[in-house]
Amino acid sequence: MKVYELFSKRQKRLRGEVPDVYQYEDIPQKLRVQVVHIWQDVFGEIERRSWGFCGAAYEAYQGIHDALCREYGVFALGEEKNFLEKVGNFLLKEKDIEKTLDVIELSFLYIDRTVRNQPNIYIHPKISPDEAINELNYRFREHGVGYQYKSGKIIKMDSEFSHAEVVKPAMSFLADPIYKGTNEEFLNAHEHYRKGRYKECLNECLKAFESCLKTICQKRSWEYDDKRSTAKDLIQIVFDNGLIPFFMQSHFSALKSTLESGLPTVRNRQSGHGQGSTQIIVPEYIAGYALHLTASNILLLAEADEDMK
Repeated sequence: MKVYELFSKRQKRLRGEVPDVYQYEDIPQKLRVQVVHIWQDVFGEIERRSWGFCGAAYEAYQGIHDALCREYGVFALGEEKNFLEKVGNFLLKEKDIEKTLDVIELSFLYIDRTVRNQPNIYIHPKISPDEAINELNYRFREHGVGYQYKSGKIIKMDSEFSHAEVVKPAMSFLADPIYKGTNEEFLNAHEHYRKGRYKECLNECLKAFESCLKTICQKRSWEYDDKRSTAKDLIQIVFDNGLIPFFMQSHFSALKSTLESGLPTVRNRQSGHGQGSTQIIVPEYIAGYALHLTASNILLLAEADEDMK
């Protein structure tokens, strides 16, 4: 069945109304609870005296509470007796996602600036400010929530240039039914990334890249061996058949080398073979790089195919 690039589909792409791997409309309850756990680990123990609560940890919760109250124009966030409960319950119960993110942003700004500058005044903290921030961003990804804390602010993933200009447009192409297999593998790669399964992420990235190449070959009736053709073989096929115009190929020799040695090499060196007696640890940044490289490759190939007469 021939698939048409309808006017409405093109307009949705231009308006940015394309599928995304993250959602922005809800902060799951589990994530909210995990944020409170991070607070308790980084602020440490609250001191208790006969007259009540005190100490650096309690002052942290009070500082977050008072700042929010001033900005919201209220005297208290709740009727609870202590500031941990006031701030914590506000986070757990607030339905307005923007106010929920206010609490997360302000609390992690406090961690990032105040706790970092006076680490020795907290009693028995279990994690450092950097560990707290890294865990928060991991929890966002784990739950498929498209926000992250960066440079003192909560930002949307789709406001990041690479995500907005590469990942989302690639997802737009993959919404086409002919790329069903590629889309499934690319989404699997993101799922593994969010769950911290970075070796599996690399494997799915390469599978998605190869599936994209195979889809174009099938669409164009270009022969290839479905079981034996490697990414390098498939790249050679699409180049030989003029996916990149022949008169431009000499200028694109570096591009061909990048496609052949980029994603396949990252995957093969990091996760593609048995790890022997030494466990192979794939860093998060390698998996993130592979995801964006996969999206870039898919976008290039899909756009070249769309432009091909």
